Amino acid sequence: MIERLAKSPLALAGVLVLSGAIGGALVLGVQALGSGGAGSRDEAAIGKVVRSYVLEHPEILPEAMKRLQERESGKVVAANRNAITKPYAGAWEGNPSGDVTVSVWMDYACGYCRASLPMIARLLAEDPKVRVVYRELPVLSEESRVAARWGLAAAEQGKFKPFHTSLYSAGQLSEASIDAAAKSAGLDTARARQAISSERVEAEVTRNLDVAGKLGVTGTPSWVIGDQVISGMVPYDVLKQAVDAARAAR
Repeated sequence: MIERLAKSPLALAGVLVLSGAIGGALVLGVQALGSGGAGSRDEAAIGKVVRSYVLEHPEILPEAMKRLQERESGKVVAANRNAITKPYAGAWEGNPSGDVTVSVWMDYACGYCRASLPMIARLLAEDPKVRVVYRELPVLSEESRVAARWGLAAAEQGKFKPFHTSLYSAGQLSEASIDAAAKSAGLDTARARQAISSERVEAEVTRNLDVAGKLGVTGTPSWVIGDQVISGMVPYDVLKQAVDAARAAR
């Protein structure tokens, strides 16, 4: 048993991370692995091996923490899959039957979100099997919340993408830029104004904020691809690798 653990750095680090401490709590973590009836002396010996190995190889801890976080976030994604991958009305683009869904949480006041748009366009151009679902996450300002409602109203009219593109292209978010984007997208403004004050639109914003909180998402852009949660603006290759991994896991 000791030799098997000593040869598995991730198992050793996992014990440390899951137990939360070295010492007595670490031994309890080892017990959770199952020792087939080993006595207290064996458990103490295993704990000693684990402690010694981790102290000699602290570089394994970040990887172990990353694995643990991925495992836990994967559980949250699975429990909230529908709220993550099912678009609100027309707030999506790409292949409607795509085998991988990229869900991205964005705020219209977020410069990093604006800077991520070319990468999304590239991904859609290079991978015809991807579907991108946009989730409104207004966290930066009151104008963000107003813009999010207008975005959802545009989605209801099948004009999400032109509104989305126009508003991000306008630069600084303001009431004037929201009005201009609505006109540019050709929205029925009377119908849109009814939508933005509706319970269904407010419920969608609230749900997005709630799910983001469960995922540990605190800023924008944030992404869910397969079971992976990715925070912030990341290089294109990171998105592509996540898509490939999600496809391989199907």
